[in-house]
Amino acid sequence: MPQPSSVLDRAGCWFLNSGIQEPGGGVARYYRTDLARNARVSTEITGYAVSALVYLFLRTGREEYLAAATRAADFLVLKAWDREHAIFPFEYDSNGQPPEPLAYFFDSGIIARGLLALWRATRREQYLAAAAACGDSMARDFAAGERIHPVLRLPEKTALPYEPRWSRSPGCYQLKSAMAWNDLAEETGEARFRDLYEAALAAALRSAPRFLDDPERERVMDRLHAWGYFLEGMLPRAARPECAQAIREGIAAMARLLREIEPVFARSDVYAQLLRARLFAHALDAAPLDREAAAYEAARAEAFQLDHADPRIRHGFWFGCKGGELLPYVNPVSTAFCLQAADLWRQCQAGGFHPEPRTLI
Repeated sequence: MPQPSSVLDRAGCWFLNSGIQEPGGGVARYYRTDLARNARVSTEITGYAVSALVYLFLRTGREEYLAAATRAADFLVLKAWDREHAIFPFEYDSNGQPPEPLAYFFDSGIIARGLLALWRATRREQYLAAAAACGDSMARDFAAGERIHPVLRLPEKTALPYEPRWSRSPGCYQLKSAMAWNDLAEETGEARFRDLYEAALAAALRSAPRFLDDPERERVMDRLHAWGYFLEGMLPRAARPECAQAIREGIAAMARLLREIEPVFARSDVYAQLLRARLFAHALDAAPLDREAAAYEAARAEAFQLDHADPRIRHGFWFGCKGGELLPYVNPVSTAFCLQAADLWRQCQAGGFHPEPRTLI
């Protein structure tokens, strides 16, 4: 059994012991350190947690990670899934305060990929069936010709008007979630899922050149997070010349803008996403590895994990910092991305990293 890094161990303990996963299995969007409470349970974040917990199980062999992943997946399949409308809502009402009735394409893909990760680890058919149903919803409810609607209002499933915010507009970032279609094609053998991914890939390559255009530097940092999703979404086709070129150019642009903006605003997940993209691109022969830059990004990401006295904070990763001050969010996605980036960097340094895009959290 490979020995995990200390970053991996500590982050895993945060997932298990911090209370970010609530008793019903759902995972909160983040922990607010200034208010000392969790945000609402998010179906997307629960999907990310399933992927992260399965990764931790596979890397350590510890059954408690698999048990936590199973609780989260069962919450998604048995509680969160809207059976009447066959769709995953955005958030879950666990405290008597109904969430806004929305559904996101991006969330659906993250959930489907989490369920597929658990399916591969357990071979329990309910997770594959639920992932396929989610993939069908992504195609049926969100697809609109060459575009994919990012947000629907429930229960009527009408598309919300597009907004300048990246998460409320179609864009190349949606390719990360479209990876669920490619994964479903591999697991089910159904060509329609592969065709859906290929269409999303073509659309992402067309729209990407304009995605980072924004005069506001802090908004560019948020867009770099989404840009990382675009780079990740291309990894299953990294052998194609047009994708390899887009990955190389995308890594260079992401690194340049991150270094420019980080003195004012930095996000831990952006460091981790850039590092993961570097490592996968190198291992898949799509781009050379700048080891000095990778070491810098690994160190910067790890700096957001603190040994805090509060168990709800201890060893989780903070979301980011502005003006040298940590922002008051300890974040499951930041923690998942950073623990994986640190572990992959360790594997790369040891010469044992074998890339498999399906394992990307």
